Amino acid sequence: MAATDTPKETLVTTKRKPKTNSLLFDREGLFRGITVASFFIIWQLIGMLNQQIEWMNPTFLPTPVNVAEAALRLQEQGVLFAHIWSSTWRLLLGFILGVVIAVILAFLVAKFKPIQNVIEPLINMIGPIPPFALLPIFIIWLGVGELPKLTLIMYATAIPMIAYTVDGIRNVNPLLIRSALSLGATQWQVFKRVILPSSLPPIFVGMRVTLAIAFSAMVVAEMIGSHSGLGYLIIDSRNFFQMDNMFLAAALIGVLYSIFALILGQIEKRLFKWKYGTQMNDAISK
Repeated sequence: MAATDTPKETLVTTKRKPKTNSLLFDREGLFRGITVASFFIIWQLIGMLNQQIEWMNPTFLPTPVNVAEAALRLQEQGVLFAHIWSSTWRLLLGFILGVVIAVILAFLVAKFKPIQNVIEPLINMIGPIPPFALLPIFIIWLGVGELPKLTLIMYATAIPMIAYTVDGIRNVNPLLIRSALSLGATQWQVFKRVILPSSLPPIFVGMRVTLAIAFSAMVVAEMIGSHSGLGYLIIDSRNFFQMDNMFLAAALIGVLYSIFALILGQIEKRLFKWKYGTQMNDAISK
């Protein structure tokens, strides 16, 4: 009996470890929720105090309650979700296309020396140019419509992504590539089965960095030559001094970015469970 009891105790002990992990995640989520709630409470108190003391015109500093009322007003007018959807699909399509273009170009740069000699000097030359400075050029070339906006978002995403992806591809263990080739794998199979999976961690780092840049490009693009989107809502509200609408659009941009970043983070955690599992075990052991 003693010999059979010991393994059961070991199994019970090992099954309790995931509860500790979930507890840590619950505490982290609770702390973040308290931080966000505290921010809005402090904002509300400052706004109410400003309405009493009037450091500045209360119209220029709306409270979260005023912003919520503006959201209800725009929803009753039937335009709020139209602006949100316009920004969402532009960002999603432009960001995905930018990432795909960056991965393809990075593979060509890392694989073929002549292409590297052509593309790398061009990227080093145009990389420091702010993407937003090119929007008027895109509008002149492509006209006033969706194409220049998507082009700006793609450009803002692809240029920095190329550097992260090239670095990830070049750091792939060459022994894995030689082993795959010796087993008869084609170049496409080597890319799909070896190079791409091995370079995914730095690619996701690049995606997290460029996501914020893509959001900035989206907002700037919608401020010029657009009739929908959260960026357009900001610039249109500015013309009529509707500060509550401006704060609402800015808050919604932050919410959209948080949602996209959360989805990206969840995908990364699912793909690299081994990485986050090791980090969590190290944190618990410390």
